[in-house]
Amino acid sequence: MKNNRVALSVFAALAAVSFNLHAQSLPADINWISNNEEPLFASPEAKQGGTLRTYLTSFPQTLRSVGPDANSGLRHYFMDGAPKLAQRHPNTGKWIPQLAEAWAFDADNKTVYFKLDKNAKWSDGEKVTADDYVFMMKYYQSKDIIDPWYNDFFTNSIREVVKFDDYTIAIKTSTAQSTDALMVLINMPSNGLQPRPQHFFKGAKDDNNDGMPDNFVRAFNFKAEPTTAAYYMADVEKGKRVTFKHVGDDWWGYHNRYYQNRYNVDRVRISIIRDQDIALKHFEKGNLDYYDMILPEFWHSKADSEGFKKGHIHKFWGYNQAPQGAGGLWMNTAMPLLDDINVRKGIMSATDYDGMIVNIMRGDYSRKPHGLGFGHGQYDKPDNKAPEFDAAKAIEYFEKAGFDKVGADGIRVNTNGQRLSFSITYGYQSWTPRIAYLKEQAKLAGLEFTLNLVDGSSAFKYILEKKHQLAFLNMGSGEIPAYWEYLHSDNANKPQTNAHTNFSSPELDKLIEAYDAEFDEQKRYQLSHQIQDYVSDAAIIVPGYMVPYTRAVHWRWLKMPANPMTKKTEDFFHPMEISNFWIDQDVKKETEKAMKAGKTFPEVTVVDDRFKL
Repeated sequence: MKNNRVALSVFAALAAVSFNLHAQSLPADINWISNNEEPLFASPEAKQGGTLRTYLTSFPQTLRSVGPDANSGLRHYFMDGAPKLAQRHPNTGKWIPQLAEAWAFDADNKTVYFKLDKNAKWSDGEKVTADDYVFMMKYYQSKDIIDPWYNDFFTNSIREVVKFDDYTIAIKTSTAQSTDALMVLINMPSNGLQPRPQHFFKGAKDDNNDGMPDNFVRAFNFKAEPTTAAYYMADVEKGKRVTFKHVGDDWWGYHNRYYQNRYNVDRVRISIIRDQDIALKHFEKGNLDYYDMILPEFWHSKADSEGFKKGHIHKFWGYNQAPQGAGGLWMNTAMPLLDDINVRKGIMSATDYDGMIVNIMRGDYSRKPHGLGFGHGQYDKPDNKAPEFDAAKAIEYFEKAGFDKVGADGIRVNTNGQRLSFSITYGYQSWTPRIAYLKEQAKLAGLEFTLNLVDGSSAFKYILEKKHQLAFLNMGSGEIPAYWEYLHSDNANKPQTNAHTNFSSPELDKLIEAYDAEFDEQKRYQLSHQIQDYVSDAAIIVPGYMVPYTRAVHWRWLKMPANPMTKKTEDFFHPMEISNFWIDQDVKKETEKAMKAGKTFPEVTVVDDRFKL
């Protein structure tokens, strides 16, 4: 009897192994795609070397890319700009390899197979393998990261990672979608679907046995993980600066033709300079290599120092066609009075964004047609139009809400003596003139805006914690709009979520769930339009402005290709973006020598308007 039980056990074990091998087999008719023939967008003239010196206005609250306070500061270095499995070619739109050298689609319309690039390594020298993607699921599902968005996304959107061998995996999603939508979902810059270094966390205390350290948030607050990107965190001086260092000439990415002649500087030194005017002075002294001049007040009135006139400093303006994220003025409907739709509609009509663009931004910016963004193709309803400033219409709404009297200071009050006054939270001193303009115009409708400036990344934390009444904020965007994180009831009234309006509606929840689950693209477009209409009717986000260009001044030793921009370039000199610029050390020496000798060069302004709409 005992021998029979042993035999049965062995048989069961062998059967299980056989079933597992069968279950993990690749389809026989798999069709691998690699797209290795798309045009390049970097220059073979690029030179390696040098230190790029730039700045941030506030020191990051963490070096983590997930968890509390992670959605700010250096996140682009740790997550958004780091390699995914694949990315869209920034001009043709076709998918091209990153960490995967090829991919294929399953007939179930939920599964994508990937062949990993065997050259890929972590910045500490360890190989990137399928195990790092399997561990990725544990990482993001763990409650130890204290990040409900990732917990949800890697449970309900990304369902499973299947390992076939060390360099072949499948990503399984929860709903059937078109092949393009699947690739967008898996490779979105901000969703974090990138490997996580399992070896880095070995040996840490893990009482709940979920694969992650129990004290992850605290223990790794200022301990950067290894990265697959060209630059890794090399040095941190808290409150002063951070330094990223290039992995080296043998960085695995240079085996990929699309990465060649990019990421050319050896180091990136980021100093903390809390005031933008002071940062400009540092730039003009030669302490910074470039200075972003998106701001019209800087470009039109401050790009005229001796360095410009003598040709030591050049000006660059490049247009793009990048998607614009949700944003403008977010109304926190959990706050008193803002739960009244008539108050919200009054605020919509009393907020003069168009006047601000003309009078404060010199007409350089343009208005978003909708609070949920723009540039998403057929996902955007074509007749979306931002509300116009109309003080008389705003007054009608305010009177419906009971604010039918005007106080001695010109601000409307209701029968309870409540003043029609709301605070606008924002994060940068340079935005003060913009909000001050909104404040003055709102007075025409008897509405008071007060200004609540909170420093840099602290402002976003303040908003994430739902402490704001109104938030002056624009979010990033992928090419397909994401609605769940902003509008679904699951995220309302919860800290550390992007539900900045705290708006909750069962009807809207159903639309969002149907949108996320829909396979047919035409039906999905229609659901997107319905969601946008619903949000317009709810009056919870005053549509803000958009900036369809990048603009900077730079010392003449920073060089760029003959055609600098791509359609998707949002920040030309950001080292983790397209990063096809370089430092010419010989020109730097020439320029420094010329400055000492009083020698000048021709003034240079480069405008790349090939992608101007």
